[in-house]
Amino acid sequence: MKVLVTGAAGFIGFHVVRKLLDYKWQVVGLDNINSYYDVNLKYARLQQCGIHRENIISHNEVPSSSYANYSFYQIDLADKEQMDELFRNHSFEVVINLGAQAGVRYSLEDPYTYVQSNIVGFVNLLENCRKQDLKHFVYASSSSVYGMNSKYPFSEDDMADYPVSLYAATKRSDELMAFTYSHLYQLPCTGLRFFTVYGPWGRPDMSPMIFADSIQKGVPLKVFNHGDMLRDFTYIDDVVDGLVSVLDYPPGVNEEKPYYRILNIGHADPVKLLDFIHAMEEVMGKKAKLDFQPMQAGDVTVTYADVRHLRELTGYQPRTSLTCGLSKFISWYETYYDL
Repeated sequence: MKVLVTGAAGFIGFHVVRKLLDYKWQVVGLDNINSYYDVNLKYARLQQCGIHRENIISHNEVPSSSYANYSFYQIDLADKEQMDELFRNHSFEVVINLGAQAGVRYSLEDPYTYVQSNIVGFVNLLENCRKQDLKHFVYASSSSVYGMNSKYPFSEDDMADYPVSLYAATKRSDELMAFTYSHLYQLPCTGLRFFTVYGPWGRPDMSPMIFADSIQKGVPLKVFNHGDMLRDFTYIDDVVDGLVSVLDYPPGVNEEKPYYRILNIGHADPVKLLDFIHAMEEVMGKKAKLDFQPMQAGDVTVTYADVRHLRELTGYQPRTSLTCGLSKFISWYETYYDL
């Protein structure tokens, strides 16, 4: 099986690539390695898979030194010419799109980057996928599309028409465009709405890494909405297991919406933000200095996944407890940053 994984230098993409390599799939990774956060972390992830920084030349294929079944390209999804050439040179059976401009809060500062990556780049992928005999197009959406939804837990059947950040709006746009391509071209599309993923090699702009940094350095930790928030924290291994299990179930003509599916992928057990911080304090053996702040624009108070549909389809069952997940995350954090 030959698969393209976009966002291969990113947090989730890196872990998905490693899982597929262990399954002996033929994997092509793609990432633009942008500077939204520390590129050294991205290069370090790539190196774990045998892709060395000094060998990367933009647009050129880089073979892995560790895996005969892996190669990597530095390409921007929004670069139509290079994306077209990539698909001319490769025939993929599965495409997993985990490449996007991430971050709810940053979308308030730089909306244009989100439009280029998450909309223009997404269309480039859809156009190329529909021209190939693709078995399954799986792409990352986000729990943020639920926006102002006040019904808990969040179900895929709930309305998602009121996103409260541009990031969420671009992810909802991806879902709608994927539906259109599935309808017009019978392209099997599955969108995965991720819920607050954490774990080793995580993004430094996400709350678990921010919390760990603040606790380690003894600096005040900003806690928004005065801590009155619930988050469905989901450990990375559970997310990857869920995603990979979906690959074997492309939606067909007999779906409610033929060739189209949306699935939540979370832990389905939300945690109070202050409880998460206290659990991290316990693992690190240090107390946090809490700086309570009002709600930030673009944020929501609750994320809570209903994973019934994913469970019925694949048998998905998150297995990593918060204590276990945080212990693994902090162990990696302390090793990576040489603490």
